[in-house]
Amino acid sequence: MRLGNLLVTDILEGFSDPAILLSGDYHILAANKAYRRRFRCADSLIGSVCYNVSHRYNQPCDQVGEACPLRECQSSGIPKSLLHLHHTSQGRIHEQVTTYPVHDTNGKMTCFVEILTQASHCDLEPIRHGLVGESAPFNQMLGLIARVAKTATPVLLLGESGTGKELAAQAIHQTSGCADGPFVPVECSGLSESLFESELFGHEKGAFTGAVGRKSGLVEAARGGTLFLDELGDIPPSLQVKLLRLLETGTYRRVGSTESQHANFRLICATHRDLKAQITTGQFRQDLYYRLSAFPIRMPPLRERTHDLPLLIRTLLGRLHPGRSLQIAPETLALLLTYPFPGNIRELRNILERATLLGDGSTLRPEDLPDEVRTNASSPISASDDSLFLRQIIPLEQMEHRYLCWALTVHHGDRRSLANALGLSERTLYRKLEACSIPNHR
Repeated sequence: MRLGNLLVTDILEGFSDPAILLSGDYHILAANKAYRRRFRCADSLIGSVCYNVSHRYNQPCDQVGEACPLRECQSSGIPKSLLHLHHTSQGRIHEQVTTYPVHDTNGKMTCFVEILTQASHCDLEPIRHGLVGESAPFNQMLGLIARVAKTATPVLLLGESGTGKELAAQAIHQTSGCADGPFVPVECSGLSESLFESELFGHEKGAFTGAVGRKSGLVEAARGGTLFLDELGDIPPSLQVKLLRLLETGTYRRVGSTESQHANFRLICATHRDLKAQITTGQFRQDLYYRLSAFPIRMPPLRERTHDLPLLIRTLLGRLHPGRSLQIAPETLALLLTYPFPGNIRELRNILERATLLGDGSTLRPEDLPDEVRTNASSPISASDDSLFLRQIIPLEQMEHRYLCWALTVHHGDRRSLANALGLSERTLYRKLEACSIPNHR
């Protein structure tokens, strides 16, 4: 196939990342070698549909609850970039999918070039320390991180305690232009005015009682890197004006000094508080809020990411005990799936750590869980139970996963009994449990 006087394959080979040419109905017209290596595809790739190759879906992404960059590019006529989870020769990986329209001499869209770039700020390997997940809310958050990481735009991470805001900040730092510089976290909660200034800006010798020498502040320590202000909403209003001045002028002075210092850092902030409500009550400066909220990212709570629970559990168990082969019983997983996790991932980690200490074998049982987890999940399923039926539409695959875990608990892990109750063969039920990543239990 040719575009003008050039072969399409020659054009695609100009990209180091995997790249393909697509028709408007998802069919692959050409592919470069990097794409074929990524998905272990032979010559038979041509004519296949992209969603089957990369997702192993039998229908397009936009028909199974995911946004489709091809469809959105086709609709808008401009390039579109989205984060997707793909099945590749290296296993499942997150990739930034960017789709570009190709026009003929009359300006009509005829086909599309799609380029895949692996996301380096997320991992599905349990032994590594970073963001982990594959659910739709997680991928949406991850896509925002991928978009902002390469820029110098300030980022505001919003979410409940324990949702992984510092991990998200580290992911932004590690994929930014200042990744070679330091990552300096600052815990803003509980700092007095004098301590805040000294910690952030440093001080000169003799600036106050006990200042026996010059001290560099965290702003100076973050030079060329990232400054992460955690629990931003806890900074008193008297200190917020000093932070605003730093951001607006790019300069600061050590406590006790008259000499201005130049600041050079990427700023990321995080809070679990409702800053807009704090503005209304006078607890947070409106001008500082608009200075910091250029790119807000909401961190989804764990109760909205129940599809990630099996993966998160495997990951956390691997991190807690890398030398042990620990598993979780299906009925234990079912109890955790119906628990709302007010402490989010931090609470899940604590629950698993406790369970590994109480359990005597290699499989975590319901009795190894805290009382509040077992009590919360013991009530019968109902449409008003927010822990099972969120007040939003979720993919049927996720609901089936959660329902099967709950049903397996009701039948005490007896697959034969559950299969009879569901009107399925044991073989069919086993396949469904495998597809949902529910551990095998006989």
